[in-house]
Amino acid sequence: MKKYEFLNLDENLVELEKICEEELIDIYKKIDDICLYNSMKVLNAFWENNLSENSFNSTSGYGYNDIGRETIENIFATIFKAEDALVRSQMVSGSHALSTTLFALLRPGDKLLSITGLPYDTLHEVIGIKENNSSLKSFGVTYNQIDLIDNDFDYESIKSFLKNNKVKVIEIQRSKGYSTRKSITIEKLEKVIKFIKDIDKDVIIMIDNCYCEFVGKIEPIEVGADIIVGSLIKNLGGGIAPNGAYIVGRKDLVKLCGERLTLPGEGKEVGPTLGINKSILEGLFFAPSVVRSALKTAIFTSLMLEKLGYNVEPRYNDERADIVENIIFNDPNDLIKYCVGIQSGSPIDSTFAPIPSEMPGYAEEIIMASGSFTQGSSIELSCDGPLRKPYIAYQQGGLTYEYGKIGVLKAIDNLLKKNDI
Repeated sequence: MKKYEFLNLDENLVELEKICEEELIDIYKKIDDICLYNSMKVLNAFWENNLSENSFNSTSGYGYNDIGRETIENIFATIFKAEDALVRSQMVSGSHALSTTLFALLRPGDKLLSITGLPYDTLHEVIGIKENNSSLKSFGVTYNQIDLIDNDFDYESIKSFLKNNKVKVIEIQRSKGYSTRKSITIEKLEKVIKFIKDIDKDVIIMIDNCYCEFVGKIEPIEVGADIIVGSLIKNLGGGIAPNGAYIVGRKDLVKLCGERLTLPGEGKEVGPTLGINKSILEGLFFAPSVVRSALKTAIFTSLMLEKLGYNVEPRYNDERADIVENIIFNDPNDLIKYCVGIQSGSPIDSTFAPIPSEMPGYAEEIIMASGSFTQGSSIELSCDGPLRKPYIAYQQGGLTYEYGKIGVLKAIDNLLKKNDI
């Protein structure tokens, strides 16, 4: 019986898979160690906060006195070593949570500074980089950005700007988004936060932590960040949470976010859970293992495609800050073929062929392969990218390593149909 008898793969591709698996044994062991640590972290948070079956109960209407909601938020605060947390299905995405946080913390006349260059596309209209009458800019918030230099922070420019301007919030996006830069490791984050706080201890440091949770053993609050934001249909949802997002950090800042999400005076005290508590908790319980699978899928992809002559980032043996793998095709047709292959290896809509199309919040057409159980879930194997040079595929996810690897092999097989391996 052939190992991949259902896939009808070229024997050369199967042999390359075997070679890569053998080379990756030691790297995979390190990923397993991180998974074990984060599994203990999650379980300990469940224990510390006395999680019981009562927390699965649902509330409707205003959602007053929702014990499960409060327990979930205490668990998230414990995991991140934060003072407080806001974890809600009413936040429909990571971008929504980021928008909620920015509008909660900034007032007319305040300055927002990004020190990781241009933020993710879906925040452009939130900030006012792209004109929108509901943007921060329309409310009198000033935005500036400082680009990275050689994939690290521009310390001199940061120092100069902070010395000459009173900045209210500094935003740091750890994952690369649709850019060509590297993602920000926790070590780089710790260094720049200390640098900033030595100049201005009052500036609020906000971290976009999407795609980064449980990739390592330490999270941004532990290295001095004031508030961090992420999505539940990415790492921490474990492929089970159907929607939602989280905000964790200083108690006073989380309070402001709660009052922005709902209304002043009620804040975190309202918001019905409508039966989602069990899904959030179960997703969090599985999250360390699912992130491990996503990381292994990304590492396997990186080594396979590097051996086939493609430019990838990160390389298979690089330190990782998130679950995203870039494949630089320099050819729109190759980008499309790879995404079509990922879709064909997905559990849902495998017969559909994704095509580039316009999407809300993006300037260019986007091709997106995502045959996922939850719409838009990027902890499930997915691959997308804008139709612009250098035509990069941004791949993430894999609920299990086995399913992730199958999807990648299907994508590579589709990519190479025009070439011999």
